[in-house]
Amino acid sequence: MALEWVVLGYAAAAEAIMVLLLTLPGLDGLRKGLVAVTRNLLKPFLSVVPFCLFLLMDIYWKYETRPSCEGDSCTPSEHLRHQKSIMKSQRNALLIASALIFYWLLYTVTHLVIRIEHLNQRVERLKNRD
Repeated sequence: MALEWVVLGYAAAAEAIMVLLLTLPGLDGLRKGLVAVTRNLLKPFLSVVPFCLFLLMDIYWKYETRPSCEGDSCTPSEHLRHQKSIMKSQRNALLIASALIFYWLLYTVTHLVIRIEHLNQRVERLKNRD
């Protein structure tokens, strides 16, 4: 199961890097290429959404079937394992949330940059008419 979390982490990191590159000022020369690459990657990155939902259901299933360790009913090592499991689930839930938020940000920023480019082209055409 660790491979799925590594893949999700790399996808979230790639999304974060693309959002960062699209929003950095001063990269006007590279922006057209970045926008083209990002537009082409938006559809494959959409697979992150059902993948995150699957992993979220996995976390929920593990939470529901986890043996409870409250009071004096378990040994210190079982209690430590229980706490580690809870912390892992919380970390994985944060990873899922960050991957989904970064995908939404990438989608929104890409469409805003494309719209800005179209508006700049319209302004240039209007200037050339006058």
